Amino acid sequence: MTRAVLSIGSNLGDRLAQLRSVVDGLAPWLTAVSSVYSTPPWGGVPQQDYLNAVLVVEDPAAEARDWLHRGQRLEQAAGRVREVRWGARTLDVDVVWCAALRPAGPHPCRSTDPTLTLPHPQAHNRAFVLVPWLEVEPEALLEVDGVPRPVREWLAALDPAEVEGVRRTEHSLRGAS
Repeated sequence: MTRAVLSIGSNLGDRLAQLRSVVDGLAPWLTAVSSVYSTPPWGGVPQQDYLNAVLVVEDPAAEARDWLHRGQRLEQAAGRVREVRWGARTLDVDVVWCAALRPAGPHPCRSTDPTLTLPHPQAHNRAFVLVPWLEVEPEALLEVDGVPRPVREWLAALDPAEVEGVRRTEHSLRGAS
């Protein structure tokens, strides 16, 4: 059984519908859904703002790579094309963190595979990931370079202007259809 944290985002087309398609597609495994946040684009490519959210999912039959494949299938269904790094996209589904759930507690998955690096190597630098994650898992830990720290500490270490750019919206992904 694995538990994963997924960061989802869209800034092309019907952004909210794209995010809802992920909630619908992963509904059997959802344990938490954050609010929807409006965030400026990250990475220096001029484009419109994103809508972002974080989902927490669990599946007794899934491995970390299964979450990657499920996310990629949802991206493909949304017409995702990977043309420009950090460029505009209809849908982005990233596996941020994953753990095998064991009787002794969660055992974080680690991977250095270029197609699935876990934990996500840049999650601790991205307010658009940390703010919604903290909303749904206030006690979450994220390991960077072998050092686990609370997500709230990673968030506090970011530039305040970046954190303030992550604005909660009135939109909801709950009850999506």
